[in-house]
Amino acid sequence: MPDQWLPPICWDGDAVSILDQRILPHQEKFLRCTTSEQVISAIKTMAIRGAPAVGVAGALALVLGARSIHTSDPREFRRKFSRICQKVREARPTGANLGWAVERVYSIVVENPQADIAELQKLIRTEADTILSDDVVVNLQIGKWGREVVPKGARILTYCNAGALATADYGTAVGVIRAAFAADPAVSVFSCETRPFLQGSRLTVYELMRAGIPVTLVTDNAVGSLMSHGMIDLAVVGADRIAANGDTANKIGTYMVAVLAKTHDIPFYVAAPRSTIDPGLQGGDEIPIEQRDPKEVTHFCGKQVAANGVRALNPAFDVTPNKYISGIITEVGVLRKPFAKAIRRALQT
Repeated sequence: MPDQWLPPICWDGDAVSILDQRILPHQEKFLRCTTSEQVISAIKTMAIRGAPAVGVAGALALVLGARSIHTSDPREFRRKFSRICQKVREARPTGANLGWAVERVYSIVVENPQADIAELQKLIRTEADTILSDDVVVNLQIGKWGREVVPKGARILTYCNAGALATADYGTAVGVIRAAFAADPAVSVFSCETRPFLQGSRLTVYELMRAGIPVTLVTDNAVGSLMSHGMIDLAVVGADRIAANGDTANKIGTYMVAVLAKTHDIPFYVAAPRSTIDPGLQGGDEIPIEQRDPKEVTHFCGKQVAANGVRALNPAFDVTPNKYISGIITEVGVLRKPFAKAIRRALQT
């Protein structure tokens, strides 16, 4: 593996460079996107994934989109930019960060009604760059707060990928693990493979091994056995959207891990930036769940493994009710029950 970490998304001159996560860990290849449509395609096809990273990608896509609008009429520019914003927002429905990033960039246009086109394009680029750089700072803060809940020598279970690859860099749940390991090299990790897209085995293991953090790969259906045999001290996962009451959407299978952790009296933490919180949703039943191509279930590495003609369901996410969550680790601290009150206070900080 290369010694230097490759950021999952960054600028390459005037293009957006995206590390193609579909072919990791065996190939490290960047997609060079020069149009908003190319970034949208990368989001939809999961070349880039993870709620914070998708939010950053959405913001950078808007920079490319604004640059592609050819008109001398500021009103027409605003109309066309609004349509691009809508297309970016619709790229993936469950994660909150994408909509948050789009609204944040679009607000710059709304708040500067007298600006000409060149000035608006500059303001859009500045805001998108701020979202990109802020994400790294936020993740470092999540790691700082999160390491305080990790017991000495903890054996941590994590699910899916909430690492540097799911953010602009460093990671949320994996950021907690990285910070804990830096303080205590006795920390070790069990990473679930995360069917059907295998983000755990392909991405999380890849990241942790690069960081020199001891990691053991396990199948998703081994979680109950590991917990029942006293092999797990703590579970930490990321999030794609958090409702106002603390109910949390994350990769399909997270709910299972949370229920098993509760059954075995194991702390279960969610690590996510405040931009993942959607205060407009009162509970998890309001979170939209993306349904993906059934072939991701019936096929493996492009080869069909299921019986011909079988129907398959492929929800990309599930919702963990707040009663199973020990705490939500954010950049402003660890939020505890009652979550509704803690979330309101965190969003006002």
